[in-house]
Amino acid sequence: MTGNQIESPQKQLLQSVQFVRGVGPRRAQTLARLGIRTAADLLFFFPRKYEDFTGRSQIHELELDQVTSVVGEVDDIDQTVQGNKHVLYVLIKQNACYLRGIWFNQEYLFSKFRIGQTVQLRGKVGERGGRLQMVHPMTTWIDDPEAVVEEFWQPVYPLTEGINQRQLRTIIADVITEYSPLVAEAIPDDLQDGSDLYDIEKAIEKIHFPKNEDEYLAARRRLVFQELLILQLALSMRRHSIRTRAIAPKLEMNPKIRARILGRLPFELRDSQLQVVDQIAADMGQPFPMNRLLHGEVGSGKTAVAVCAMLLAIANEHQSVLMAPTEILARQHVQTLNQLLAGSRVRVALCIGSQTAKQRQATRQSIESGDVDIIVGTTAVIGSKLNFKNLGLVVIDEQHKFGVRQRAQLKQAGFDPHYLVMTATPIPRTVTMTLFGDLDVSTLPDNHRSSHVKTYLGEEPNREKWWAFFKKKISEGRQGFVVAPFVDSKAKSDVQSAEELYEHLANGPLEEFRTALLHGKQAPDEKHAAMNAFASGETQVLIATGVIEVGIDVPNATVMTIESAERFGLSQLHQLRGRLGRGQHPGYVCAFPSDSSSSEVERLQAFAATDNGFDLAQIDLKLRGPGNLLSTKQTGFPPLKIADLIRDEEILIETRNCARQIIEHDPNLAESQHQRLRELVISRYAKALDMSDVG
Repeated sequence: MTGNQIESPQKQLLQSVQFVRGVGPRRAQTLARLGIRTAADLLFFFPRKYEDFTGRSQIHELELDQVTSVVGEVDDIDQTVQGNKHVLYVLIKQNACYLRGIWFNQEYLFSKFRIGQTVQLRGKVGERGGRLQMVHPMTTWIDDPEAVVEEFWQPVYPLTEGINQRQLRTIIADVITEYSPLVAEAIPDDLQDGSDLYDIEKAIEKIHFPKNEDEYLAARRRLVFQELLILQLALSMRRHSIRTRAIAPKLEMNPKIRARILGRLPFELRDSQLQVVDQIAADMGQPFPMNRLLHGEVGSGKTAVAVCAMLLAIANEHQSVLMAPTEILARQHVQTLNQLLAGSRVRVALCIGSQTAKQRQATRQSIESGDVDIIVGTTAVIGSKLNFKNLGLVVIDEQHKFGVRQRAQLKQAGFDPHYLVMTATPIPRTVTMTLFGDLDVSTLPDNHRSSHVKTYLGEEPNREKWWAFFKKKISEGRQGFVVAPFVDSKAKSDVQSAEELYEHLANGPLEEFRTALLHGKQAPDEKHAAMNAFASGETQVLIATGVIEVGIDVPNATVMTIESAERFGLSQLHQLRGRLGRGQHPGYVCAFPSDSSSSEVERLQAFAATDNGFDLAQIDLKLRGPGNLLSTKQTGFPPLKIADLIRDEEILIETRNCARQIIEHDPNLAESQHQRLRELVISRYAKALDMSDVG
């Protein structure tokens, strides 16, 4: 900066953290390990918890392990040397009760204490030899016993080697004073007043240094509101852009087409399925792309609904793509389609990466010439850059397995296809409103098939009894699964892998049965052969990893053993359980933990006690967090910094409504009062949501 040139507030906020008071080049390297690289990063580096300095306790009421403040009179001072440690003891008295403060290697403190002096000690209460004590308590010296000691909450930050709490608090206090006035206000005045929100400068100050819980909650509400509003605005902008700018073929339903489609199926659809079919048909009849999430548990009938949508596209002389996350599921879909559409003129083709060059070329020619109506495949469909004859509909199964931006890669020249994305993974409402907030949602109710599957939490003393039951069912003509979390022992040496289980069971407890191994690292032909052998009944027991979570439909399979079950999420366990109960016989699952810690057992007890997938998903979200439930790497979404999808559901709903109202009146956030909101939306979500048309 030279002469009278003044940097803009934005540039000052984004300058390197090394230029912030108290940092410098060396400490900047330390802070970088915490993700802090700019002055703005410091402002928005939130405390992980707070120490409460807002109350004083009576010594006779103290509880062990609580962190509290005690004010008393210094009754005794002593210091000693124990080995190579200097130890300072200060005994404070409160009426007839005593509390001892202890400091190690803090010799300079000795001269600060005087008998009869009033002090406040703040720390965790412990006990030794029947005496209450605090080790290294924070100390405030009070000259006047009647003086009011300032009450406040003290922030506690995530740390890394090379910096301590005191240093980081000092740096952040300085950066708030100098830089928080530079942060542009994003939320318009009318919305700020109507939602009773702090302004941004006050929110930043109080989230770091609140004086009490009320200030903390008000500051947090403001910052959570802004974070969720930015997300919901991004989703609403994308939704509006699709509806107003993208052009899709109108694939119209009429009574004759509807009757032909429903008559083609070898069974009648339930009322709930018919309702969703009509929702989808209404969307596909519009000149802009359908973007709908079909949400339903295993066995709720999603595939039949998707078939109706694809037949509607075919009736309007357009092709459909059905994408699956694995080749196993893709092959399963081809088999299901061929069964459902037997005797029809509908032509189905498979497009997967393991096909030979000759097979891929033949498939490509059939697709480009229009000889194929439905193309079933994996991400190979995207990678192949196929030139479809007339693509009208894309159905994506198990949506959370694909990145958000992959949806856009099947766009045709001048046209977007309609999109129907399906998942059997139960997703909590708050996650649906965030990760899938740009889609309309249809939900198929559970057909209660899971109630035909009994689930048990395995315990080591009962393992032999379970295996006896497992073998009895196989001997009766049923089939079974054994599931492990890892392919081999390299992943986790303390957990038995699928390969180790296969060797142990095939040569031991299950040696009388025909067993096979299935996991994701096998060659495609091996996986296909293992799956075919199990589906045909040639193999009685399939030992596998979580690769069987989706797409495995073997009605004769009725028993499942899940080893190291705590390594799976609750929703994943529920999906695995969904492999059973698909025929006339009831199913039985036993989940054995390798970690018997209380938190893990609590999760597995919930799995055993609950057969409703949406209830389990909510428990999973609470216990594991959204980052584990649906990882941001898979979805393409940046993680939330302060908002919590469980705790902040009310704010999420509020911001969703606000966002939709704003976008309805100002679709591109072009008005001056929305300028800062627009900048934040684009900088945070433009890439994740493919918002190049509003950038």
